[in-house]
Amino acid sequence: MSTRSILITGCSSGIGYDAACGLRDRGWRVFASCRQEADCERLRAEGFESPRIDYADTASIHAGLSEVLAATGGTLDALFNNGAFGLPGAVEDLPTDGLREIFEANFFGWHELTRAVIPTMRKQGSGRIVQCSSVLGFVTYSWRGAYASTKYALEGLTDTLRIEMRDTGIDVVLIEPGPITTKIRINSIPHFEKWINWKQSARADQYRSSLLKRLYDGPNGPDPFELPPSAVTAKLVKALESKRPKPRYYVTTATYISGIGRRILPTRWLDWIIAKS
Repeated sequence: MSTRSILITGCSSGIGYDAACGLRDRGWRVFASCRQEADCERLRAEGFESPRIDYADTASIHAGLSEVLAATGGTLDALFNNGAFGLPGAVEDLPTDGLREIFEANFFGWHELTRAVIPTMRKQGSGRIVQCSSVLGFVTYSWRGAYASTKYALEGLTDTLRIEMRDTGIDVVLIEPGPITTKIRINSIPHFEKWINWKQSARADQYRSSLLKRLYDGPNGPDPFELPPSAVTAKLVKALESKRPKPRYYVTTATYISGIGRRILPTRWLDWIIAKS
């Protein structure tokens, strides 16, 4: 049997890097893409094929995919959309241009790459498209409106795509992690500093007492229910290698609890619990 191939985005660290290593160990031919060329070079030194793909750069999306298809002879078994960043801050302090920027990287770029991959998978009559969403794709928390809105949008688009692909041999899957040990908090700081004028906010005192401490000092130890990126890789393996994958895979206890709460609790009750937490 020929080696299965997968393109993974956002492989510089965290979920993407762990997935690339884990799948390579399982015999997959992994194309581990990164946004920055320096990270691609580092992964190439580790033996990966690493095209540069920046979701906010349309040219890089199509050039990176072309590089992959040239290497495989025009086939691709799977795509794992993963790269994303956070933009913490209150919704009332979030400039519209900041929201546009995060949607470009966390949503529109994913759609661009996914659409570009589908013709190849249609031609071969099979494929897996796996989207790394989040627990924040179906519940949200204070300060996370920008990131959560991209994930809510991703969930709707992915659910629709899954239904539409039923007659094609292409399976479409969501993975919904809760707290995972990654650099997303640290990586969100430049975006926060670029877009959120917290000192002029009506919530300046709340920023000082909560968000700023978490953002710059970090949490006091792991978040409740936090798991390493390998927990996501384990579910990714199931999404890729199961004959009939589930439409969505939860990762972490927090996601399971939130999913149950979303289904059975009145909205105001759930809002109260989330606000208190």
